[in-house]
Amino acid sequence: MRTNSIKHITNPTLFKEQISLWSQQFREVTILDSNSQSNENQLYKTYDFVVAVDAFTSIQTDFEKAFEDVYQYQSKSNDWLFGYLAYDLKNDVEHLQSQNFDGLGFPDLYFFQPKKIFLLKNTTLEIQYLNMCDDEIDSDFEDILNQEKGESEESKVTIQQRISKENYLKKVNKMLAHIHRGDIYEANFCMEFYAEEAVIAPYEVYKKLNEISNAPFSVYFKKNQHYLLSASPERYLKKENEKVISQPIKGTAKRNSNSELDEQNKLALQNNAKERSENIMIVDLVRNDLSQTATKSSVEVEELCNVYSFKQVHQMISTITSNVAHTTSPIEILRTTFPMGSMTGAPKISAMKIIEDLEETKRGLYSGAVGYFTPSGNFDFNVVIRSILYNSDNKYLSFSVGSAITSEAIPENEYEECLLKAKAMFEVLREK
Repeated sequence: MRTNSIKHITNPTLFKEQISLWSQQFREVTILDSNSQSNENQLYKTYDFVVAVDAFTSIQTDFEKAFEDVYQYQSKSNDWLFGYLAYDLKNDVEHLQSQNFDGLGFPDLYFFQPKKIFLLKNTTLEIQYLNMCDDEIDSDFEDILNQEKGESEESKVTIQQRISKENYLKKVNKMLAHIHRGDIYEANFCMEFYAEEAVIAPYEVYKKLNEISNAPFSVYFKKNQHYLLSASPERYLKKENEKVISQPIKGTAKRNSNSELDEQNKLALQNNAKERSENIMIVDLVRNDLSQTATKSSVEVEELCNVYSFKQVHQMISTITSNVAHTTSPIEILRTTFPMGSMTGAPKISAMKIIEDLEETKRGLYSGAVGYFTPSGNFDFNVVIRSILYNSDNKYLSFSVGSAITSEAIPENEYEECLLKAKAMFEVLREK
């Protein structure tokens, strides 16, 4: 059981910084920031800002029977759970493998039941503590308000590229050969940038990344030595009572400081036949995935190929919804749609096999999902893209970027799109 308390915040921006600093004392931390001041047109937003810390219980496992294990954990806890599903849970859903190099060593699945949760909407803060620590609410709140900004720490990072440009172009051409043979219609091909012996201040790096991107699904996640610093613009899946919402992104264009040129870039993306076809292929895949748990004739496309503007890029986003029976397990909805179509391709299984063959790094948490379950079985998860992953024990840092390869793809252009998506990560990890 939890004790609830309501506080009113006079300066939400300052409070977000203070509670983020306060949270760093805990081994398990999840910070979810919708950056609502920059994303006013965001559909289906529940909270502006969420912080969950300090695990009371948790589950950690590899891919084998992972969905079965998390079903048992979620259904028995009937409480808030925060955590992630790594991309390689695909091996639990289908007969697939992940044999590429993994420098990070994240578990395939991790969720924790936090002792302390903070939910901010506008200026109203809802605090939920497990009853065992409810006498700490007022003292913790006082500590949060007294947090002072610390000194910025320097990062020491030398970034390397796992796949050279020459090799990237060869691999995209191999993927195009698969498409022309009819093996697949589309696949998301990714490449890793990494650093060894990297020394960073994870929260400082996340803060810079969030300031640069102002993305609606930003995440700071910490589990002991494992960190995710994410500026994701994409929602994977949300369950709101009987309604399920998916919002895949396919289609990217540069921002421009000149407002007239910026609007031209936006219109060009809106009218780009290749980008629209990429998006529509994934919409069809998502419709099929959602239909596996949907009530009859309830799958709908609420918006198709709408262009949204973020600080770094314009993105083409579609929204697909379905209704599910109240008896349908939230874990089953996730299992039948995972991994998300925007990070795999179509047909999904064939695309994942080809991805595994051509990529050189195990994706792990990259292109997985981070989010939460509520006590009533609702959930909200992002897509882990535009993200930095870090293992502070072995000092390995990684970020990956990718693009959708279709029959119309030009390898040089796809390479440039990857560099555009990597821009913010490079900026916050400038070599010292």
